[in-house]
Amino acid sequence: MEDYRVPYEALLDEIRNEFNDFKIVHKRTDRLSHRIDRLLCWVTLGGQREYLTRYHTVLGNTLYVPDGWDSTPYLDRIITLRHERVHLRQRRRYGGIGMAFLYLIPFFPLGLAYGRARIEWEAYAETVLATAELKGVETARSASMREYVVRQFTSGAYGWMWPFRRQVDAWYDEVLAKLDRQVSRR
Repeated sequence: MEDYRVPYEALLDEIRNEFNDFKIVHKRTDRLSHRIDRLLCWVTLGGQREYLTRYHTVLGNTLYVPDGWDSTPYLDRIITLRHERVHLRQRRRYGGIGMAFLYLIPFFPLGLAYGRARIEWEAYAETVLATAELKGVETARSASMREYVVRQFTSGAYGWMWPFRRQVDAWYDEVLAKLDRQVSRR
């Protein structure tokens, strides 16, 4: 099995060079993360109960990581960092207030959050592409990967940000088509 520690460290260096004050903070030790966890559990009526233990969050130039980050295989950390780097770049593009507005407001904070869905579509597309590159195209095309990603949009995980399964499946198909085009060019 290949050791991905060196590529992981190289990616961390790239991100730190692009975002000088980038840091990683464990949610379990962060008071704000605990407050967000309680708030999300409350507003989603328990639909999001894993904020501290499963989800990664970028606020500003800080990546807040869940329990288990230090034992996560480097390969999986690379995929996560590529997803989160998309959010860092989005925040730079839209600004902090613009990013917060897009993520929280249009159209509704829960159930039909088009702004949040657009932001996450871009980041999850990178997750799929990174997965294909590092774990193989068949993994990115697997039913379990599709179901995991689609569920992020259609469940309480992100407040039912885009509950239209067929649209999310169509988006996933577009990401796979882009992946196929990239593979065929090689």
